[in-house]
Amino acid sequence: MPESVLFVCRANLCRSAMAEAVLRACAPALGVDRVGSAGVWAATRPQPMDPRARAALERRRYEVPAPWRSRRVSPNDLADWDLILAADHEVLAALQRLWPDAPSSRLRLMLDHLPAHAGQDVPDPYFCSEAGFEAALTLIEQAVGGLGRA
Repeated sequence: MPESVLFVCRANLCRSAMAEAVLRACAPALGVDRVGSAGVWAATRPQPMDPRARAALERRRYEVPAPWRSRRVSPNDLADWDLILAADHEVLAALQRLWPDAPSSRLRLMLDHLPAHAGQDVPDPYFCSEAGFEAALTLIEQAVGGLGRA
């Protein structure tokens, strides 16, 4: 199990932010010391978490720090994090362009730790209804659980 995990999505408003909250809740039990999230195309000015993502987390009783703010991926992140998990293939490709020499063992998709979902994307719920956020959160919970079995 890696000591530090960074989740990355497009803007760091939904999927990666939710994944950070989920892993933070079980990090001590999994032996993870540091959890974070970022977005490859996050605004340069930090933004609050999407309220629908926050509501989905709160319905499942995850703690969301206030104020929570997005951040853009930094070129230094590869050196600062043991494992970087991308929400989808487009995000993963952007990270691979940023760090072309990164080992594939450190730069993966969120769902790669789930044999039934390996190689699949966590769908972006941004343009969806509340149900899209719930579905994404369920996949994220499964992915974090899969980290514990990796």
